[in-house]
Amino acid sequence: MKAFNYYAPTEIIFGCGRVKEIGSIAAQYGKKALLVTVPEFPAVKELYAKVKESLIENGLEVVHFDGVIPNPTTDIVTEGANMAKSAGVDLVIGLGGGSSMDTAKAIAVEATHPGTAWDYNCHTEGPTSATLPIIAIGTTAGTGSQCTQCAVITKTSDQDKSAIWHRNIFPKVAIVDPEVTATMPKSVTAQTGFDAFCHNFEAYLSVNTSPLVELMAVEAIKIIKEYLPKALEDPNDMEARSKMAWADTLGGLTNSNAGVTLPHGLGMQVGGHAPHVSHGQALAIIYPQFTRYTYAWAVEKFAKVGRILNPSLNELSDEEAAKESCVAIDDFLKKIGLWIGFKDVNVTKEQIRQIADDGQVLGDYLNNPRVATIDEMYEILMNCYQRKE
Repeated sequence: MKAFNYYAPTEIIFGCGRVKEIGSIAAQYGKKALLVTVPEFPAVKELYAKVKESLIENGLEVVHFDGVIPNPTTDIVTEGANMAKSAGVDLVIGLGGGSSMDTAKAIAVEATHPGTAWDYNCHTEGPTSATLPIIAIGTTAGTGSQCTQCAVITKTSDQDKSAIWHRNIFPKVAIVDPEVTATMPKSVTAQTGFDAFCHNFEAYLSVNTSPLVELMAVEAIKIIKEYLPKALEDPNDMEARSKMAWADTLGGLTNSNAGVTLPHGLGMQVGGHAPHVSHGQALAIIYPQFTRYTYAWAVEKFAKVGRILNPSLNELSDEEAAKESCVAIDDFLKKIGLWIGFKDVNVTKEQIRQIADDGQVLGDYLNNPRVATIDEMYEILMNCYQRKE
């Protein structure tokens, strides 16, 4: 066996109804909390009130920054960090999907460091231990951000999407309460659920994987195959929601240790150049071409995942099953309503050229079993322009 490291410092509080524990947990880390969320809307009104009430009951002051947007920008982070500094908060709580949790992490950095959060991204030495303590409460089941050292942000002026990737932004605590994910619309359930699949599959494939990551990733893929369709069919199926919340958490644990591969690096650039496209949509668009580009370089692993998705592949050799796994993943995308191309989400061929040109800005592509050139990235992306039935 090869040598490997594994690091997961986040305390995970898992279970239905456990969001009500936020106050007693937060009191261990500070006295004045910045709550970071998207603007309030009817489906989350009760949740926001419950969290604030728990915090106040446990003696914390609460300052609410509700300016989070999808594909969060440096401008939004600065707005939140200025609020954090002027209020003198000593703790940041991210409540919401990946965008809220990532924004919270970036605010925790910018509020305590010179310059902006962008100055501490993955191309730098990263933030120091002065970073404010972070607690993450996920309301979706896919990003895994509640237990990763990653905060994805876009530099507004440059349309450049990058990430802070540093152990100093691991949340101290992740509250994973499946009940709060039941408010997700069907489209968000599908997109974030597929993101969870991608985190685990890509960590499984990554050149930086380990036996522990592989064990968790395969388990998560089995769960997602069975329970994502059930969560889409019945949003109030708490068993399905709980299983997806667990697969999402596993995705955070696998991603934080093995990283992701080619689709995520390209998908991040899609978000930078076309911020109206969700991360899950970008991955769904790229995957059919990514699998066909990569499977021959990781035959055993593609065969294993293909057989999870389609047990009839057990009758085939590894080489045949690996090839057919691409079709099995296509079929899964169709089943969850994500059989889409760039044309469907109004991304132009000119934008595809720009996305490809930035395809090596992030190092994720280097984790892929087959490392792509810029020209190969462009070919992959152009073949994703219009999806055939």
